[in-house]
Amino acid sequence: MKGRSRSSLIPRRRSKKAAKSGGADWNVDEIVAELRRLGTSRNVEGMARFGIRAEKVFGVAKPKLDELARRMGKNHSLGMELWATGIQDAKILAGMISESELVTAEQMDLWVEDFDNWDSCDGTCCHLFVFAGPAWKKAIAWTRRTEEFQKRAGFALAAYLAYRDKSAADSQFADFLKIVEREADDGRNFVRKAVNWALRNIGKRNLRLNRAAIVTGERLKKRESRAARWIAADALRELRSEEVQARLRRKDGK
Repeated sequence: MKGRSRSSLIPRRRSKKAAKSGGADWNVDEIVAELRRLGTSRNVEGMARFGIRAEKVFGVAKPKLDELARRMGKNHSLGMELWATGIQDAKILAGMISESELVTAEQMDLWVEDFDNWDSCDGTCCHLFVFAGPAWKKAIAWTRRTEEFQKRAGFALAAYLAYRDKSAADSQFADFLKIVEREADDGRNFVRKAVNWALRNIGKRNLRLNRAAIVTGERLKKRESRAARWIAADALRELRSEEVQARLRRKDGK
């Protein structure tokens, strides 16, 4: 992929749902100026306390990003341009306005390399990647990455797929539980939390997967690594809770 710029991936056609406000098209400079206006140093400091650190960040509150995204509408080309700015707030907004049907595997591999905190990782997976065609392929592939937030992306994407992909077969999630076991010894904070997240979400999909996830957790409990034992204890606590069990029984009609 070397030598291929991010701008070269911007689709040439304009979205039918092109971003409009007051009758005029948005452009990337206008949006960056608006983000700068909306951001606060207090929010930047607050984000840092929660582990969201980026080289370029304005500190725009999420509700304000939501409102701005609604005003802009969907526009994949503009989303690509926003991502290329490298600004944290612009990257989150890019995931919100981009069009999942236009997302390619190549774009996903380029963007995942820019994940430098859990917010850009999780936000992009939540708003965009989970709905993209290559989502399953990338979720599996990224779990073998070595960079912390790139590897986290694989498990975060699986967690969102467990919640969002209504058509996926149980066997796909059962196979992913094997990946959970394979990577559960990674003690890096943002990796182990994402592994745990994927395990819990898979186990909350239905009763069959709940049983499979509990079996996986029981095996992890016996590991020597602290990471695996923490993942297991936290997940089993939720997966066995009466609240989860009752909801799954209602869902499965039992």
